[in-house]
Amino acid sequence: MSERFITLSDVAQTLNIAPAAVYALVRSGELSAIKIGARGQWRVEVTELENYISRMYVATSHFVATHPR
Repeated sequence: MSERFITLSDVAQTLNIAPAAVYALVRSGELSAIKIGARGQWRVEVTELENYISRMYVATSHFVATHPR
């Protein structure tokens, strides 16, 4: 069974960005996440990460279409 939730570090590794950048995405609301446990650890549902990636493909396509070389 695959994991349903992953850490911000796992998200950072998947996207090849810094963990601080993932935290900023979560805090801004661009990437949905939850805080769980007594220490309030952040977790991202894998489906939310996939949705974020899909939205970024659409946004990038729009950017390229509206900003020709």
